[in-house]
Amino acid sequence: MPAHDYDVIIVGAGPVGGHLGRILSEHGLHVLMLEEHREIGKPFQCAGLVTPSAMQRVDLHNTILSDVWGARMYSPGGRPVEIGQPSMVRTHVVCRKLFDEGCVRQAIEAGSTLWVDSRPTDAVVDSDGVSVTINREGQLHTLRTKLLCGADGVHSWTRRHFRFGRPKEFMIGFQAEVSGYEGVPGRLEMFSGEALAPGLFAWAIPNGQTHRIGVWVHPERLSGRSCEMLYDALITHPLWKDRFADTHETARYCGPLACGLLKRIYKQRVLLFGDAAGLCKPTTGGGIGPGFEQVHLLAPNLVKAVLANELSESKLKRICKPMEKVRKEQERARILRDLFVSSCDDDELEATFEIFAREHVVSLINEVGDIEKPVPLGIRLLKDIPEFRRMAVRATWALLTG
Repeated sequence: MPAHDYDVIIVGAGPVGGHLGRILSEHGLHVLMLEEHREIGKPFQCAGLVTPSAMQRVDLHNTILSDVWGARMYSPGGRPVEIGQPSMVRTHVVCRKLFDEGCVRQAIEAGSTLWVDSRPTDAVVDSDGVSVTINREGQLHTLRTKLLCGADGVHSWTRRHFRFGRPKEFMIGFQAEVSGYEGVPGRLEMFSGEALAPGLFAWAIPNGQTHRIGVWVHPERLSGRSCEMLYDALITHPLWKDRFADTHETARYCGPLACGLLKRIYKQRVLLFGDAAGLCKPTTGGGIGPGFEQVHLLAPNLVKAVLANELSESKLKRICKPMEKVRKEQERARILRDLFVSSCDDDELEATFEIFAREHVVSLINEVGDIEKPVPLGIRLLKDIPEFRRMAVRATWALLTG
């Protein structure tokens, strides 16, 4: 039988690829990680939020720039709704470069090999393995592996090369890092409305000594505008311009987010992880937590299959069965997001914010709300708040409660 240079080759050495490399290496597999850039952690395009449960998996608390315990959300007309309690941290804001480097370092310490400035140019699957051609610093190498994993982000080469199809949604995010913004420590701010963030929201996130100001939107809702134009509309908006008057930009970032787990994330000897599989949360765009969850859901049986070199499509289908629950939860979250935000015009958002601002509703949000699992809160709002019950008719109730 042909020899294998590695048990697993992982395309992409971001946080999910790094964490996957670590877990597989800790279970005795011979792993190679490929990173197309010359250094880990650049460029990055997300807001840098890592939930406490995800942080516990990697224990990289030294990368935290600030803890977030709550939010002040603004309606299109400026009505504020404050949620959260300082005693309960909801998420962490991290330095993405340090966090990504930490995840990859853990993989290397566990035994993984890292090639930077390296990207696949071809991959051919046969009955015994995958032959992967890699451009490493301008030189071509061909390696054999039992399993090829694509953890290569929203633009995934692996997903495109093996024709997995497209995630259900692509959103566009844009943000600037600024100094001089006066916010409450530990509290992020969210802005809504057609003029600023059609269908989703804009934000101001505390980032240590600075803030990250940004927007994310559905491309089809832009109506000829760019995300930079929406950002400019936010910082010059009559309601908010004074808040941004003394800010100074230090950096800008822009990129798409893939939301909506692919119907099939596996083929013979090929498996997609994280953003490449469309795992970003439809409510926040966060992808690190879901990517880590996928690694831990699949790793035990995946390791056994790699050791036995039993990686047929049918075998990987059985291994990936736990992801069906994740897909269902994503779809529920998407329906609720659309009900409360994405399908609403500004007048409907104003009415919703009026209800959100009530003391008993805020208490319910604080009691049940979870940035990682928004579905329980959404269902409670539909069930317990009379004004929201009419929304249930617009949802597929079986999908929400099944």
